Formats: sequence, structure tokens, C-alpha cells
Amino acid sequence: MTSPIRVAVVGCTGSVGRSVVDVCRIYRDRFALTGMAARDNAEGLERLANEFLPSIVVLRDRSKLRSISLPLGTVGLHGDEGLIDMVCSEEVDHVAFVSSGTEAIPALLAALKAGKTVSLANKESIVVSGSWVLPYSKPGQIRPLDSEHNAVWQCLIGENVDYIDHIALTASGGPFRLTALDRLPSVTPEMAVSHPVWSMGQKISVDSATMINKGIEIIEAMRLFSLPHQKVSAYIHPGSSAHGFVRFIDGNIKMLIAPPDMRMSAMTALSYPDRLPLASLSLDNIDMNGAVFSFDVPEKDRYPGYYTALEVAKEGGSYPTVLVGADEIAVSAFLKGRIGFMDIPRIISEVIDSFSGNSAHSLEEELDILQWSRDIADSLCSNRG
Repeated sequence: MTSPIRVAVVGCTGSVGRSVVDVCRIYRDRFALTGMAARDNAEGLERLANEFLPSIVVLRDRSKLRSISLPLGTVGLHGDEGLIDMVCSEEVDHVAFVSSGTEAIPALLAALKAGKTVSLANKESIVVSGSWVLPYSKPGQIRPLDSEHNAVWQCLIGENVDYIDHIALTASGGPFRLTALDRLPSVTPEMAVSHPVWSMGQKISVDSATMINKGIEIIEAMRLFSLPHQKVSAYIHPGSSAHGFVRFIDGNIKMLIAPPDMRMSAMTALSYPDRLPLASLSLDNIDMNGAVFSFDVPEKDRYPGYYTALEVAKEGGSYPTVLVGADEIAVSAFLKGRIGFMDIPRIISEVIDSFSGNSAHSLEEELDILQWSRDIADSLCSNRG
């Protein structure tokens, strides 16, 4: 019997991280959790460490690390350097980057340089740093873990990418897909974080409601699959059973249909090229009897931020970085009650309009542009208040 794959999870206490951890818990004979990292959830990390007995755990803050009790033999590290040490450790074969935001970019770059297999569900890192990070990845080294990108990846296994005519990601449309347009300005944070299908964190739930996340995911798909903006789009598919599809130049379409559960994409990313039994996840197969699948183009008046993101994808350069930074601040301001729901796309558009258009020439310059976009967005949010 082969030894279990030694897995490290960056973002182990978040919504996607919990799905990856659960796959490792269910398939303990296949995966050993040897590394775990969390941003601030010290209590959650402590609980997982005492369950899985990893070799290394990482928290951002040293004082929080000192406040937890780790099992004998587990090394506690902190900060960016600690995260890099974990992903490059000889105790780790496979790293799942499933945290949100851009803080893990240095660790992602280090893991790729160290030759680790990477499962990736961190769209911001690829959108901001893809030009500087992806050149270090070898063919097959990165496995998309986000459900839509994972679906496209599975559809492309064994295919010649030169034959791709178009790829499409799906979106649920969020909780306001059928809400009257004149009611959208009155949407509250509590309403926006109530996603109709997925269980997710607050930030990504708001991004789903505005569909800005899908625009960012289109840019991510362009990076991951080396495609121009004309070949990537998104459709609203309320049932979220079809996650993505690929149309080839001969007109044939391959589509991936699966239960809307992040453990599905986590399982395929971790186990590839093997497949593991669904029954172990206590999920039912999709019942195709009488199934109806509908796909609709997002409404521009309902999802203006999505269309701004499409323009950003077309523009390229460092505009996607500006989009990520502005969205981060605008969503945070909305959740804190500083701005309204429909102010989110307006703030983002204003930040993009104020950008000089100069592209970064290094990762450091890209991160400077990211911070600039955050600062401008924060100023605009303050003026709104």
C-alpha cells in the first residue's frame, strides 16, 4: 500500500479549508494532514491540530500562537516566513491554498519553486500575481480547486488545448437574482451574506451577490488556462449543478455536473489522477431524471460590477489588480455599514477610472498598485459616508 499524500492546507479554518480538511478526515488512508495554517482563528487551528497531529501549524500573529496548546511534536510558526517554511517543508507533498486575499502570494511562489503540487482556490493571488508566479509552475503542478475552474480542468483532461473554442463558468446569481432592481439599494449586509446554494464566508458571499466574484474568476480562468478574454464567459445557472463547460472548435461541449459541495472539487484536486467513491462523502448522485438545466446571461443593470470586471479582463495589464484591491475595500465597507450595496460597483468603477493604466514591471510593483487601489477605495468610501 502506498503512503498517504502529505497535505498542508493554507486557510484550514475557512469555508473552503474546512471542505479540504473534511476530505482528508474521510480519506485518512489517502491523505495525511501534515501542515495547517490559519490567519486569525487560533481556536479553530488548535482544535484541528489536536485532531490531526500535524508536523507544522502556522498563525499570522505570534501572540495568538502562544495562546494555544499544540500536541507534542507539532511545531508552531507565525507570519509570512513561517508560512513559507511550512509549504516548503520536507513533511509536505501537496499544498492546498484555500485562503482568501493576497497574503499567501509569497508562500504560493515558494511552494511552486520548491516543486510542491498545488491545489488552488485563491483567485485573488492568481489575478494579482499570476504574471509573476505562474511562470514558475510546471505543467500539471497547479490543480484548480474552485468548483468552476476545477470543472473546466476536469473537462480538459486528455484534451488538446489548441482545440478550445470557448469555456464558461457558472454562477448561482446570488440571493438577489429575482429581486426588483429598485430594491437593490436597500440590501443589507445580513441579506447579502445569505447565499442560496453555497456555505461561504461573508466577503465571497457579497462578491457572489454582486457577481464581481465571477468577473474575477473569469480573469483567473484566463490566467490558469492561458486563454484570451474572448474565450471565457459566465452564465447564471441557479441550480449550481453544472459547474463549467468547454466548447471545442468542432462544436462539441463537455460539461461537468456534480453536487454543489466544495468537497467534490477538493477530492478530485487532491486525489488526481485517481477517483475516490462519492458515498464516503455522504452525498447523493445528481438525479438526471427530469432534470432541467438553464443558463442565462447576467443582467447588466442587476450586476454592473460583473460587467466592469469584464472590461478589466479585456484591458489586462495591472487593471485586474486594481479591481481586486478596490473590491476588497468596498465589500469590507459595505459589511461595516459605511456604504450601500449598490455603492460597491460604483466605488470599484471610480477607482479603476482613476488608475493611470501603467502596468507593473515586478511583483513588488504589482503589490504597490494593489495597496494604491485599496487606499483610493477607502478614501472614496469615507467620502460616501
